[in-house]
Amino acid sequence: MARGEHSPACARRWREQAVSRQWSLWQTAQAINSCCGVSLLKAHRLARGWSARQAIEELERLCEIHSLGLPRASIDLLNAWENNRARPRPQTIDQIARLYSANAVRLGLAADYCDDGDGPDVVVVAPSHTVPAPAIPADDGAPARARPAAATDLDDEAERRALFHHALLSSGLPLNGRLLAEVERTRQDVDRTLASTTMSEDQLDRLDEQVLRYRREYIKSAPLPMLYRLMLEVSDVRRLVAARQPAAIQRRLLNATTMLALLSADALMKLGDTRQAHAWYGTARAASDDMGEVRLRALVRAQEAMLPYYYGDLTETVRLAREARMLAGSAPSSPAALGAAAEARALARMGEHQAARVALAEAERIFSRMPREGADHLAFRFSERRLQFYRMGTLIELGEAEQVQEWISRSASPYTIDPALVLLDQAAHVAREGDYDQACRLAEQALTQVPPEHRTSIVVTRARALLSIIPRAQRRTPAARHLHDLLAEAGPQLALERP
Repeated sequence: MARGEHSPACARRWREQAVSRQWSLWQTAQAINSCCGVSLLKAHRLARGWSARQAIEELERLCEIHSLGLPRASIDLLNAWENNRARPRPQTIDQIARLYSANAVRLGLAADYCDDGDGPDVVVVAPSHTVPAPAIPADDGAPARARPAAATDLDDEAERRALFHHALLSSGLPLNGRLLAEVERTRQDVDRTLASTTMSEDQLDRLDEQVLRYRREYIKSAPLPMLYRLMLEVSDVRRLVAARQPAAIQRRLLNATTMLALLSADALMKLGDTRQAHAWYGTARAASDDMGEVRLRALVRAQEAMLPYYYGDLTETVRLAREARMLAGSAPSSPAALGAAAEARALARMGEHQAARVALAEAERIFSRMPREGADHLAFRFSERRLQFYRMGTLIELGEAEQVQEWISRSASPYTIDPALVLLDQAAHVAREGDYDQACRLAEQALTQVPPEHRTSIVVTRARALLSIIPRAQRRTPAARHLHDLLAEAGPQLALERP
């Protein structure tokens, strides 16, 4: 018995009343539906006095007699259908409709097989009554009939609102059976809405697996085709989020939305479309905030901190990184470690070396306390390789870059552009120290080791920025000219840049 339903004894009393008043099974089902807080589908079964097992046995017998094929039904499935947790297949809907001699209006499931034509008067009862209420008279005094199949939920809602407005405006109107019945129907509609879903557990599991696959493939995939794939997936998920879902399902959809939005934002950042990248980070933030899970909210802020680091204001990177750490709390987690590492790298570039060392030590401390998550490489998982990447970037700005070339030479990182980004960090630092030829050689090494499909704006723009800080007198050296020619040959195909 589901929560909020009356006991089976209540349905039994209605069957007894139905016998004495010579009601049809449809009238009995309506009375049970109105009083006992059960779905119409379950009310049809209770009107016949069947257990779930008996209903399945009767369905199997019906299918055998009429050669309808073996029904795909069981006691567990019937309970799920009756409590709006799942929906039967079209063929099974047809079989159930035959079993109960019902139609789409009376079951809310399938085609019309009712055997009583327009049928007798509708029976609606007040839940507090022990004796069935009479048929509801219409405004013109004629008995009310069953609502035709063409009637919509919107029409039903409008009539109900009109009834309550009329009751409010009619001073002294006594409480009656119809008003009580409409109060009960309103509650039942809300319960059905809360329980309704357009997704099964299997569909949710497949969606989670798909998002996990995107996070795994994203590390090695070129950003532009990956962006197109993500857009297709986001469109599907958006339609599911737009429909009313139970809270548990909605949370899983919001988690998928957040991850897909983060992947899209990161791809756009790599492609150099900072405006849309910023907007997609905002979408990820809205989805994670709606979900309310603090670690997911922290992860979004920590990832968003990358955008101003590569394209904007370093102080904004520090602000977002600190906000991520605050949200993540004291427990060791990927967002907390990433936030500390991102803050350390930005502070080091800003020249705040002591604060950068403190933040880097905090990132390493958090990571040392994190549970190991296996060797699987996933986007947004703060692994040992991610920690090494941020450590290299921080040490370069601190002037302690001895380990960089060794790390790059032995790196078998699945993160395709990480070595190039580290080399470009080192090139920029060397250029600021005045060794322009070495800076150009490092930038050239970064460009040539990246596959063409990954040589996007996040790499190319930084190499071009390096050339711009070299004094004009130094731009005629062989190393500078070679880098200039390499960038010129690369042309627009290396980057998706906005005019």
